[in-house]
Amino acid sequence: MIAIINYKTGNLESVQNMLKRIGAAASITSDIDAIDAAEKLILPGVGAFDAGMDNLRDLGLLEVMRKKILIEKTPILGICLGMQLLTKKSEEGAEEGLGFINAETKKFDFSAAKESFKIPHMGWNTIAVKKNSKLFKGLENNSRFYFVHSYHVVCEDPEDVVATTNYGYDFASSVERENVLGVQFHPEKSHRFGMELLTNFVYNY
Repeated sequence: MIAIINYKTGNLESVQNMLKRIGAAASITSDIDAIDAAEKLILPGVGAFDAGMDNLRDLGLLEVMRKKILIEKTPILGICLGMQLLTKKSEEGAEEGLGFINAETKKFDFSAAKESFKIPHMGWNTIAVKKNSKLFKGLENNSRFYFVHSYHVVCEDPEDVVATTNYGYDFASSVERENVLGVQFHPEKSHRFGMELLTNFVYNY
């Protein structure tokens, strides 16, 4: 069973529906025992960094998540805000992140750009795969995914960056370190490309 962690951030049903389409059993839950028993975890999310961390803490989920990820090495996929929460901190707020990826979340900065770019980055954009990853098996460069975000992840170790996307400049649109994976885009809104990516997560990890 895959646990889609419910910490009051939306988009949960869309993720569950996409998983159903690929034949994967998944439950939307904030129950500690259900999360503890899960074979894989998905941390979706939209909204503010601090609110996301506060909700995880208020629901008592931090301890079980650390146990699952750091000790049991359970695969986790962070989506959009969920990916940002995997980092150590964010320019958006003051709360510490989960710290599962050695990275920080930073706001788009187009001060050096020759043209103006709107924030948030919203709509379809392509990815460039930077290293071999089971997450992107069968997905070619220039596969298109749907983005909605004002902040992006900056990794301290370039080896943690699986794919990049250009919006004014290149930013990490997917990260991976051991069992911790993240995508800045929304695979549940990305049609066949998102379906292929979630299939890879479900069946290849």
